[in-house]
Amino acid sequence: HFKLDPNGEKPLEKLKILDIGCGGGILAEPLHRLGATITGIDASSDNIEIAKFHSKEMNLNIEYIHAAPENLDLKNNTYDVLLCMEVVEHISNVNLFIQNCSKLIKRNGIMFVSTISKNLKSYIFAILGAEYILRWLPIGTHDWDKFLTPQDLDIIARKNNFLADEIVGMKFNLFSEKWSKSNDTSVNYISTFFKN
Repeated sequence: HFKLDPNGEKPLEKLKILDIGCGGGILAEPLHRLGATITGIDASSDNIEIAKFHSKEMNLNIEYIHAAPENLDLKNNTYDVLLCMEVVEHISNVNLFIQNCSKLIKRNGIMFVSTISKNLKSYIFAILGAEYILRWLPIGTHDWDKFLTPQDLDIIARKNNFLADEIVGMKFNLFSEKWSKSNDTSVNYISTFFKN
């Protein structure tokens, strides 16, 4: 999309990326190593402290800020890419969240949103399976009422000057313990949007 050289030593060198809900920096760090200028924000001060500590230990120049996008005091239209990975299912007002994201990204920039769809299957897999049976997450991590179908997310994104490019399902194989892309968006999915 940005006409970068994927074979270059630092293929993301010209990109400014904002990782919203960055956690401990698990995604920000490899993107920085690929050359991107990264800012990570998280509503949890503990997550930011962990990310800062690890970044310092690894000698990585990543800016981490304890903030939510609506409280972020950054210049508008600053970033080429926004990452909203496993965030929107924890947000009370997704329209306001995406509206604030829209202010932070350059025109023709890309926003990636990974989340959980809203249906009976996702309730069984993401809440009953992941929280109660497999205990991958603490019970109560997810609220099914906050889940969004890809169609609902697309409607909200369009209202806020984003156009959907691609929706890809994510599938977990219990036997191999690996994730893979899928056409099935009924549980986990990633939507890609371009900013108008």
